[in-house]
Amino acid sequence: MPTISIIIPILNEADNLPHLFVHIIGLNPPPQQVILVDGGSNDESLALTQNLIADVTRDNQSDIDWQVVWQVIQSQAGRARQMNKGAALATGDVLLFLHADTKLPPQAITDIKTATQDKKWGRFDVRLNSPDWMLKRVSKMINLRSRLTGIATGDQAIFIKRDWFEQIGGYPDQALMEDVEISKRLKTIGKPACLTSQVITSARRWQQHGTCRTILLMWRLRFDYWRGVPADNIWQRYYR
Repeated sequence: MPTISIIIPILNEADNLPHLFVHIIGLNPPPQQVILVDGGSNDESLALTQNLIADVTRDNQSDIDWQVVWQVIQSQAGRARQMNKGAALATGDVLLFLHADTKLPPQAITDIKTATQDKKWGRFDVRLNSPDWMLKRVSKMINLRSRLTGIATGDQAIFIKRDWFEQIGGYPDQALMEDVEISKRLKTIGKPACLTSQVITSARRWQQHGTCRTILLMWRLRFDYWRGVPADNIWQRYYR
């Protein structure tokens, strides 16, 4: 069975990091390796990550069933650059790219190992962590769109066999839509495994900016990217 390396880009995630570590520790079975890649945080993210790694390594050093290699490294800002730098240090057969505010199902490692016996890449279904009926509908629409188009978003925890990741040159060095672009490239050589088990991701952006407004914005940005608008321009509009 393949081994799994989890790569997590972080930027100013100090408030969320303790929850992230508890979540990763709860995976059963565990991954082989966890690499956190800091993109220049100006809060306590880097120091906190180092302390949490020291704690979890000490607490689990005698557990032969939980021998996970933890690492934290620094990178230039930019999610694609962070993930590529983490991938360069990964030792697993499969690379799992996880957002810091996304939680995997407890059996995620088993799901990925099973899926990658037949497929070279894939993603999970996603659920936004909100009881709001509209956001529940948004989650379903994201999953349906992804299943129909073969395009995955970063919130869906994309996983890729190492040889295919290297074959396509990793994530494109662009400011936004790197998940869409890598999905398009992977699709040309093989269909994704669309897992029905769900990851749970933060709804904070939808809640901060309004559900309808965010839906319309994402549709416009995706359409603009499809018609060739540069990713840097789209990034400026997304974070404006």
